Amino acid sequence: MRLVGIELEKNGRVHYFQAGDLELKKGDLVVVDAEKGISLGMVVTPPKEEKVGLFKRSFREVSRKATPQDVKEREQLRKKEKEALQHCLRLIGELNLPMKLVDVEYLLDGSKVIFYFTAGQRVDFRQLVRRIAAQLKTRIEMRQIGVRDEAKMVGGVGFCGRELCCTTFLQDFELVSIKMAKEQHLPLNPTKISGLCGRLMCCLAFEVAAYQELKKNLP
Repeated sequence: MRLVGIELEKNGRVHYFQAGDLELKKGDLVVVDAEKGISLGMVVTPPKEEKVGLFKRSFREVSRKATPQDVKEREQLRKKEKEALQHCLRLIGELNLPMKLVDVEYLLDGSKVIFYFTAGQRVDFRQLVRRIAAQLKTRIEMRQIGVRDEAKMVGGVGFCGRELCCTTFLQDFELVSIKMAKEQHLPLNPTKISGLCGRLMCCLAFEVAAYQELKKNLP
């Protein structure tokens, strides 16, 4: 089978789909029936032949290449997302809910709106969902994400002066521990080794293996 890597959100993780007979190249826009629903995605890794029995799970197929109409509809939905974001923020304030709204996403076919949020405790958002659904006249999904996912979605500039690693090339978050900072003789001041998300910086894991290997041969 031919597997193609597709990015469904800006700075998002790469999802793999079966390309079928479609001729796709990096940068092409495609329509896929993803786990969350009908979505517009961008090809980031061209189709590659893989053995059928190599993977333990099945892969969905790319529905088709995106048309100019698909792109136009996606742009129109972007405007609706901004309106839904403002509406939800207002309701969160009115209901005094302990949650932080991060982003809003309309599926390409308009069948569902996903609200991404962070919260430090359990949130009863049933009344919020009812009021939003009554306003938008569509299905609503509230999806809680972590603070590292929030940083990836929002973006920013790190202490190094470069754009955050999670918004440029990191696909998955690795486990980062304080031990990694100790291995590299870095100051254990939380303000020095924590990222914008408040967690230990992902880059602490980049060179720790090299430090560990070098220390084996040092006196």
